Amino acid sequence: MSFLFGNRNNKTFKPKKNIPEGTHQYDLMQHAAVTLGSGNLRLAVMLPEGEDQNEWVAVNTVDFFNQINMLYGTITEFCTEETCPVMSAGPKYEYHWADGQAVKKPIKCSAPKYIDYLMSWVQDQLDDEQLFPSKIGVPFPRNFLSIAKTILKRLFRVYAHIYHQHFKEVMQLSEEAHLNTSFKHFIYFVQEFDLIERRELAPLQELIDKLTSKDR
Repeated sequence: MSFLFGNRNNKTFKPKKNIPEGTHQYDLMQHAAVTLGSGNLRLAVMLPEGEDQNEWVAVNTVDFFNQINMLYGTITEFCTEETCPVMSAGPKYEYHWADGQAVKKPIKCSAPKYIDYLMSWVQDQLDDEQLFPSKIGVPFPRNFLSIAKTILKRLFRVYAHIYHQHFKEVMQLSEEAHLNTSFKHFIYFVQEFDLIERRELAPLQELIDKLTSKDR
């Protein structure tokens, strides 16, 4: 389940990551869903009083993974080796894949391959109890925020690719409202906790300014 999309039966690109019921993170997820329901995204991303920032960032990172998973899942038939031979966000920005482990030297690949690598890599991080502990009392690693920043920086690239290369298909599917709300939620969250450097957001800076200007 995603905060924004509820139980919509969209096909997802990768299996959804579920937070187990009965955990504190599940309670936080429910809190986030309720505050999002109020429609005030600026308020919804703020750290709830008395809560741990790492845990809040973890819960929201899982949710953004699920949201992007669903959004990309709706347009996979249009994002192919032929239509998107490189992973790009418009003519100025091209991304090459490396994860520092299996692929140490950045490789140029098609958008579907890049996004497959990326989402599989994120999934592995989210499933790693050492990095994203789900049990109460298990501490987050000291470098947790740095890990979350890398994940969110890379997830942003999927939004950037969808907006630049597939917005026409998104509109044909009448999914633009979902895409815009999801991206606005994502941007407010990373701005609130300073999780992505401004230069990384450059491919969508104009859109970011437009989406967030009404709420200033």
